[in-house]
Amino acid sequence: MAEMFKIGDLVWAKMKGFSPWPGLVSNPTKDLKRPTSKKSAQQCIFFFGTNNYAWIEEANIKPYFEYRERLVKSNKSGAFKDALDAIEEYIKNNGAKFDDPDAEFNRLRESLAEKKESKPKQRKEKRPAHDDNSAKSPKKVRTNSVEVDKESMRADSPILSNHSPRKGPASTLLERPTTIVRPLDGSQDTPYLDVESVTQTLKEKNIMPSTLKFGFLGLGIMGSGIVKNLLNSGHSVIVWNRSPDKCRDFVKAGAEQGMTPSDVIQAADITFSCVADPQAAKDMVFGNCGVLVEISSAKGYVEMTGIDAETSQDIAEAINAKGGRYLEAQVQGSKVQAEEGTLVILAAGDRSLFDECQSCFKAMGKNSFYLGEVGNASKMNLVLQLMAGVTLAGLAEGMALADRAGLQQKDVLEVLELTSLACPTILDKGKAIIDGAFPTHLPLQHMQKDLKLSLYMGDQLEQPLPLTASTNELFKHAKRLGYGSHDASAVYIRARF
Repeated sequence: MAEMFKIGDLVWAKMKGFSPWPGLVSNPTKDLKRPTSKKSAQQCIFFFGTNNYAWIEEANIKPYFEYRERLVKSNKSGAFKDALDAIEEYIKNNGAKFDDPDAEFNRLRESLAEKKESKPKQRKEKRPAHDDNSAKSPKKVRTNSVEVDKESMRADSPILSNHSPRKGPASTLLERPTTIVRPLDGSQDTPYLDVESVTQTLKEKNIMPSTLKFGFLGLGIMGSGIVKNLLNSGHSVIVWNRSPDKCRDFVKAGAEQGMTPSDVIQAADITFSCVADPQAAKDMVFGNCGVLVEISSAKGYVEMTGIDAETSQDIAEAINAKGGRYLEAQVQGSKVQAEEGTLVILAAGDRSLFDECQSCFKAMGKNSFYLGEVGNASKMNLVLQLMAGVTLAGLAEGMALADRAGLQQKDVLEVLELTSLACPTILDKGKAIIDGAFPTHLPLQHMQKDLKLSLYMGDQLEQPLPLTASTNELFKHAKRLGYGSHDASAVYIRARF
């Protein structure tokens, strides 16, 4: 197939999950391998503003000048505007040739470093937590002696993206004042995690820790418990979290702290990631300070975020293109299981990486399964989450009906405990419903995210999921009422009131 573009052409290039971005058809850097899984014509694109390179299918590339008027307003982020300024400056100066992309990349890094050195030295201050609303002045993040704007890390771009969705008429309508009393964040009722305490379960496992060094990105409700058990089982761990303060207790317990995700990748042999959702997982990989900056043939990457198969395959392709190894490792369990080391791990992808992670998986859980090619673990996890969500919605409706009928809910739970329906999840969530506090073990918003991804998978396979669709609406409504950060059992509020 004849290629439509040649080296030096200015273009608009679109990566999956991102808006069209101004770029230049370029020779690839030495460590950027052409994906072999796609048979269609591809071009190596240098992205202005972000200074990244990526292989893009020609179907996702458009001539820059022909589409400039149409696409220049497609994105309003600060990083996008910087990219437009950069390409227009390139055009104004008649464009320096990118014959050696490695040399050009180094030139860009050096120019940024020179700008930094030309500024007066300031006293080093404690890095504040990453908060989109925290400060109005641009913050800087350091990566390998280069400083980049934190604003660009939050933009909707092939950089790290944590932006808020655009507000439209629908969001305005949802934000009208209501009479609903917003509950406190469920994490307020979540017990403090003692990082250095070793559970009896972990002691009984008698784990022989791997000699490899492991990175971990994300110290949320699941990641914290997992890292706690990795450290207490003797593994060497370097951690990173979007809010650096969360790293403090883990550093005291023996972990190292990386300033950026790319720093963690550089320092570790194998890096785990456990963040909020598919978009956050992609941002972690494709960001300027993200995984792809330092991934290489000597590195392994394990994605533990609850994601869909398509997102996992996109991440795997990017990791493999740079020679790295990729494994998806979905987890079944909640906060308690993460802290006790009794999760069930569903893995798929590189088998050698799965084998090298066995001591870690033993510290994290009670069993691990290898399910073959990338995507299978994500599919299996969504099937199980679908079942859990529908079951929990049924429990909530049953408890609501019992209360409305004048029955004592504790009596219902006592009888249920003696039947074949009894299981730890139903009994624990039933007690949370009776207590009414809903301390967070599995955030309601994460359960709703998994139900949504299950419905998406059903759409792709033309599989009707009517119960899942109804359950998803219940969880969405409970989330709208302000219970997204509470435990998933808070769906009872929607069922009862």
